[in-house]
Amino acid sequence: MTSALRLLRPTARLRWRCDTSALNRRGYASVPAAELRFGQPLHETHPHLLKAGEVTPGITALEYYQRRTKLAQELPPNSIAVLAASDLKYASGAVFYKFHQDPDFLYLTGFKEPDAVAIVEKLDNDEHTFHLYVRPKDPKVEAWEGPRSGVEAAEDVFNADITGSIDDLPRILPEIVNRSTNVYTDLPQSRITKNILSRYLAGAEPSRTGGIHSVFRDSSASIRPLRPIVNELRLIKSEAEIANMRRAGQHSGRAITDAMRQSFTYEKDLDSFLDYWFKQDNCDGPAYVPVVAGGINANTIHYVSNDMQLKPNDLVLVDAGAQYGGYVTDITRTWPVSGTFSPAQKDLYNLLLSVQRSCVSLCRSSSHFSLDKLHATATNSLTAGLKDLGFDMSRDAIQTLFPHHVGHYVGLDVHDSPGLPRSRLFEKGMCVTVEPGIYVPDDERWPSWARGIGMRIEDSVCVDDESPFVLTTEAVKEVVDIEALGGTETKL
Repeated sequence: MTSALRLLRPTARLRWRCDTSALNRRGYASVPAAELRFGQPLHETHPHLLKAGEVTPGITALEYYQRRTKLAQELPPNSIAVLAASDLKYASGAVFYKFHQDPDFLYLTGFKEPDAVAIVEKLDNDEHTFHLYVRPKDPKVEAWEGPRSGVEAAEDVFNADITGSIDDLPRILPEIVNRSTNVYTDLPQSRITKNILSRYLAGAEPSRTGGIHSVFRDSSASIRPLRPIVNELRLIKSEAEIANMRRAGQHSGRAITDAMRQSFTYEKDLDSFLDYWFKQDNCDGPAYVPVVAGGINANTIHYVSNDMQLKPNDLVLVDAGAQYGGYVTDITRTWPVSGTFSPAQKDLYNLLLSVQRSCVSLCRSSSHFSLDKLHATATNSLTAGLKDLGFDMSRDAIQTLFPHHVGHYVGLDVHDSPGLPRSRLFEKGMCVTVEPGIYVPDDERWPSWARGIGMRIEDSVCVDDESPFVLTTEAVKEVVDIEALGGTETKL
């Protein structure tokens, strides 16, 4: 079993990093540590990206161990948790998308390659064993696809107690399952790929493997969902996670503020400007497909075409953010293309900003609020404010003008801890978004001066005991600040 002491003393556990004799045993003696090649950045190969002891940016081997320990503590004795890495997704033929690791798998392992399975095995005491089965090294394949970390690195870098080739999983897994009383997993699930392993994990039954479905079916173990347990672990962020999100938020906020200084003719130009920004300062790139919506396009909540012209008299709504170390922050800002709000735009915007600021102030545990309660507050405040501006707020008006929830959890996912109810009272360390919006359809029910206007203001916020910690404060949102920036630079 992995011990915390081992992780606190890298020379004892992360042998290849510090112990020359280990390099000799592993056959690395003639290769300096900095020239070793793995399937993801490590401190020795990418010291500009990771500090010593970190497995992924900002997150140490010790923190990953502590996460697995917390998971094991939630499991009854003689239980296992089984997680699979994401698949490499293909657009067509041999054309693949950039790989994105399954967030639960990443949260517990730090391993960022496809075709891997992790098992946390809780024994009949407080100890647990961490299994990690990965792709073995293969020079011929790596010459085409890039380096793999390999089985030895699964132990020496990622601190697995038991490691092996993923090709052997169909032989190994039945034995592990059969000695367990409970199996916690979200497999099988829909995993439509070319990969035999993926079809095995999905429950398909190719003759070579028999399929994971048959392993579970033939076992006497009780099969239970894993996600509710992992959601609880991911809900409260560590100091390191918050630091990663703050870095992403700070960088993203500066990018959006800089965009307000520019003058763009097309949505696509603004999209490209932010994409470039989000890949700077060691960020991973965009956290999600951005919304860059000029004019009435903003009334489509998830507008991502980003291919229309920006008109000088319109607003532009931008929902975009960078990712750092796998962690994201979610930001939306709305500003006038011309740099100056019209009176009508300013009236709606000031109402929305007032509601958003009030909701942000309630993101503290002492408020005894939840996201659902925050949504009710935003809905009531917007209803009253729009009525004062001359809107007919009878019947279902607010559902039309504000059709989405005011917020969601955020972390490794844009919508973090998927499926976790928004009725949970705020606790210190929760990270949420606060994003009220006003979207006025172009029809006669609404005041003529407001028709076709869409706007949203969103920040990512970490809940504290007595006050919110806004992660995205560098993105300006006051009217006076936005107008001071507008039009100060020439068109790109």
